Amino acid sequence: MTPAHTDAAPLIETREGAVAILTFNEPAKRNALTAALRVALWEAIDRIERDPDIRAVILTGGPQAFSAGGDLSAMNVEGLAQARERFRLLHAIVRAIVKSSKPYVAAVEGWAAGAGFSMALCCDTIVAGESARFIAAFPKVGLVADAGLLHTLPARVGLGRARQILLYAKPVDTAAALAMGLIDETAPDGMAMERALARAREFDALAPLPTALAKEYLARGLDEVLDWERSQQAALFFTADHAEGKAAFRDRRPPRFQGR
Repeated sequence: MTPAHTDAAPLIETREGAVAILTFNEPAKRNALTAALRVALWEAIDRIERDPDIRAVILTGGPQAFSAGGDLSAMNVEGLAQARERFRLLHAIVRAIVKSSKPYVAAVEGWAAGAGFSMALCCDTIVAGESARFIAAFPKVGLVADAGLLHTLPARVGLGRARQILLYAKPVDTAAALAMGLIDETAPDGMAMERALARAREFDALAPLPTALAKEYLARGLDEVLDWERSQQAALFFTADHAEGKAAFRDRRPPRFQGR
């Protein structure tokens, strides 16, 4: 396995044969999608997409946590234009993964929360450790689901189950996730990466063009969702409930929302 970055980088890129492995590396923030991580992820995805020797890609957060989602400490914007601009890079990443000509496999250990949940759902196959947990925690901080989750989640589990996950913001454990089709395979804790790699290697024996075309077809409707969330989420950044949600999270107390 050949590393492409140092351990201090926000994203560690390695290769295992024809499989590229992208590991989120922000342990102090439980792999929150920091600005540095987003830039590194976009650059890696763009480079990988143009490499004909890579047949599949694995996204992982390592053995402790997949991703805690958005970086609340940096979620401060001044004006609607800046709020909308905040989504430019994130949406480029979502589009690049969902519409990629290459299959993506998520190897999830620990929590996949908020936008971290969304990133896992951008992948074509999800392998999760037995103790993994998934949560669309957006309402807990006064926000609506983003990073394409309103497209990818119903596509996986149907509108009824997606409604329960999105509206109640409760954790989904691995057993329930497997039963409803939210994930594709479970593994003993610490083994999700190994199982994900086995899945990714299967594409060595499959023609890449049909895979690319199937993904292109299945991505229909994504752009509409991303355009909608860019407008609505940008507006929610300026609500009193979002400010309260961030304060409650920081103070580790229950939020007091008022619908304002």
